[in-house]
Amino acid sequence: MNYQKGRRQKRVNYADKGQNTPYLPHLFSSLALGFFRRKANLFYLPLTFLLVLGLVACGGKSPTPSQPDDVDSTPQESNLTFFDVTLEQADEVGRPVWKVRSKKAIYTKEKQLGQAESPVGELYQDGKPIYQIQADKADIEQDGQRLFLKGKILATDPVNGIVLQGNELEWLPQEDLLIVRNQINGTHKQLKAVAQEARVKTREQRIEFSGGVIANSVDPQMQMRSENLTWRIKEEILTSDRPIQIDRYNNNQITDRGRGDAAEVNLKTKIATIKKNSQLELVDPPTQIASNSMTWDMKAETVKTNAPITVVQRAENVTVTANQGEMKIQQKIVNLAGNVTAIGQRRQSLKSNQLSWYLDKKLLEAQGNVIYRQVDPPINFTGETAVGNLQTEDIIVKSGKSGRRVVTEIIPQDAGIRN
Repeated sequence: MNYQKGRRQKRVNYADKGQNTPYLPHLFSSLALGFFRRKANLFYLPLTFLLVLGLVACGGKSPTPSQPDDVDSTPQESNLTFFDVTLEQADEVGRPVWKVRSKKAIYTKEKQLGQAESPVGELYQDGKPIYQIQADKADIEQDGQRLFLKGKILATDPVNGIVLQGNELEWLPQEDLLIVRNQINGTHKQLKAVAQEARVKTREQRIEFSGGVIANSVDPQMQMRSENLTWRIKEEILTSDRPIQIDRYNNNQITDRGRGDAAEVNLKTKIATIKKNSQLELVDPPTQIASNSMTWDMKAETVKTNAPITVVQRAENVTVTANQGEMKIQQKIVNLAGNVTAIGQRRQSLKSNQLSWYLDKKLLEAQGNVIYRQVDPPINFTGETAVGNLQTEDIIVKSGKSGRRVVTEIIPQDAGIRN
């Protein structure tokens, strides 16, 4: 006889068979026997064993003829205690959904709940094991829709090599959803993460971390901080639709820091796309890049954007804006295009169609419709190209190959000021 819940094998119901059986209301409850079976995988228990187990498991005191009026007459729960057992659940076609082994398990008929101590086992999908689990305690609902583990959770994905640790685990097989809660610590050869909750969509191979998420990747060496971070395991992609900070390291020292309201990080290509109010700060030289979105290639050491961009060089107090731009981080070169405007500390400015900014040399090279303007003394130069240091106001404007002359415009000061 097979009492495993959910299997298609015919279950024996003694009431239907009309057999005369000893009165063992707890032991022969189809609810209880649907959950528990011997570790030796026997499909029946000898009647003698059941009688002895019934006496031990029920464990209640013998009733007395009468009790004082002040004694609590609340009905006591009827518990069954099993030792060295395997609890398992199958789906509608007989494939295992979970298997849990325990040295001791208690079944409460009134609550239709099984509880196992120090359980170890496996979670299954389509009949194949997908996670190995262990905990301090397991609660199992009779209807087979939910497995709940508590205390020092350890869930291991043997295929992907992911290990999740926490203090609560919930397995909802019909939703293909594994939830690990309460101080999550996830480890993988590629990524380590801490959070308050991890929701694993097992069929989609996706983990959503939430609540104070801090994730560290090995290659590239970086740290991500957000309230929500989704890891698409097979694609090796991390995404967040919440504000996120990405710190990049070299020899355990921060070299770059990216921020944005959303981001996607491809661990395979080492490319981060930061969206919505994106910013990138470089340590050396101290430079800030801001745009609505940007692509940060950590392998090629470049930052690109096709959206309006602002670059600030704090050491020189120079700010440059343009319609689009690219920075070569290693070479410390910024190339900008479209309505380029560079402004210095004393409001001196250089406008052009294109601009190359060599941060190390503190040098600007402008091309196309160049306009250089100084405030003190007030003077304008127009030409085809310009080169020089904006901060020191040492700029040379040239006519270029077009043959156009450089036009110099000296703006007279107000007479009242002159006097």
